[in-house]
Amino acid sequence: MKPWVAVAVSMALCAMSSSIIAVGDDDDKPADAGKQTAQASLSDKQKQAVGIMVARPIAAKTPERLDALGLVLDATTLLSDMGESTAAASAEHSASAELLRVRALFNLGAGASLKMLEAAQAEQAKAQAGAELTTARLALHWGPLIALPSGPRQKVLDAAVSGHELLVRADLPGRHSLGALPGKALLDVDGIQVPGRILGTLKQSSEAQSVALLLEIQNAPAGLGPGARVPVTLLTEQRSGLLLPRDAILYDESGAYVYKQLTAKAGDEKTHYAAVKVTLLVPYGDGWLVDGVDDDDNIVVRGAGVLWSLQGVGVTAPDDDD
Repeated sequence: MKPWVAVAVSMALCAMSSSIIAVGDDDDKPADAGKQTAQASLSDKQKQAVGIMVARPIAAKTPERLDALGLVLDATTLLSDMGESTAAASAEHSASAELLRVRALFNLGAGASLKMLEAAQAEQAKAQAGAELTTARLALHWGPLIALPSGPRQKVLDAAVSGHELLVRADLPGRHSLGALPGKALLDVDGIQVPGRILGTLKQSSEAQSVALLLEIQNAPAGLGPGARVPVTLLTEQRSGLLLPRDAILYDESGAYVYKQLTAKAGDEKTHYAAVKVTLLVPYGDGWLVDGVDDDDNIVVRGAGVLWSLQGVGVTAPDDDD
């Protein structure tokens, strides 16, 4: 970067940092009308210096079919992980009970030394750490299944271990996130379309390093077993939304949001921007199909990161009348 350009950008950022204000805009008020929303105010020269660009969202519809690659999982691995978790929880319970017993004896002076109490505390801490580790591993590997109520979860586990059902991991190559879950799944087994039930999104990535779903397959064809790789088609309900490029979307602890250019007021020499929360529906091309903005909104599609660096604002849901 040329020296004079760097100086100009630095001066623009310094000037903009003093332009962060908290106001309530009548034309773009949030859902909570009593809560003020921080806004960034930029002059034309400042916008040009940092490369701010706005555009209006484009109405679009998602495709109804998504191609994925399925891997039939080994149910004995699930059985092993659940067994380790149960054993670790039992060990933690036993260690906690022993600690309570030793502490009571120590407090009563009835034959328990400080060394015995410290040893019991160490054993309980070790057992607790082991229980937490196995629980976390189980949630990481089998999250959608573990999230089921105990009755349905045990039913799926028994059917998978006995071979009456299969658990399949369906990877979507090239994607690292997924909006709404698809409605149905179809496995292509030698030209036969085998339906599957989508349990949820898996947290652990595979060699494909892509987002994946856990599927439950009932009445699978004979011969299809652990380790088999089959094509999977995910069927989604056709979704309508507004298309935004990925550079327009930011993310924080409250979810996804974009920066919206507010309506200019008479005599105002600066342009104001406010963060608006959006709902991510599904990845689409080089962008995302979203809900939460209107097709006549001017959204910052380049330079949103600059606005984020200038303010740590909380996002608000837009009002229907914006």
